Amino acid sequence: MSSTPRPHKATPPLTKAQLQRKLDSRSEDSRLIHEALAGSALAYKRLMRKYHDPIYGFILRMIHDRTQVEDLTQEAFIKAFASLKNFNEEYAFSTWLYKIATNNCIDYIRKRKLPTSSIDKPIESKDGKFTFEIRDDTYEADKPLLASQRSKLVSRAIARLPEKYKRVIHLRHTEERSYEEIAEILQLPIGTVKAHIFRAREMLYKYLRDKIRHY
Repeated sequence: MSSTPRPHKATPPLTKAQLQRKLDSRSEDSRLIHEALAGSALAYKRLMRKYHDPIYGFILRMIHDRTQVEDLTQEAFIKAFASLKNFNEEYAFSTWLYKIATNNCIDYIRKRKLPTSSIDKPIESKDGKFTFEIRDDTYEADKPLLASQRSKLVSRAIARLPEKYKRVIHLRHTEERSYEEIAEILQLPIGTVKAHIFRAREMLYKYLRDKIRHY
């Protein structure tokens, strides 16, 4: 018994209500970005709260390792925050953030040679579904310069951390050690290691926010 292949269904156009929600979301993002750049810690927290779960889910789809997903999610937000003043509002903030998260995952995957999932599937976000593309048209000739500036800014932020926090961040993000390895190296309980990393990231957020405010 033969079966007839079902035709591929095209993505239906957005309804007026969906389009309005998308426009409202972009308007909210624009307002929060300007407030964050003006020094509002609350605005940055709202942006992170809005996009944390979608970015977390997207990264999980890519690397399949829950022990690393939260770290990669937070790193994506740190990088986005460090580059926030360079964000081009012609693009959706969500798309830009997904690009940063993807580049972060690609770097991680290349180092670890992990099995991956296709990112050609539509991504669910607060702005609706869209297909992700690796190519980044937001930056052109100045992309290496901006990446270098961001890297230097994050490096300076890490250098300002108290020694106990600097050590765990270095072991976690530079040497890519597991929590267990860090606990063994530093002779600390694993709960203390996680707490130090969490506190160190909070301090990085604050430093980067204050630094950007004076640009």
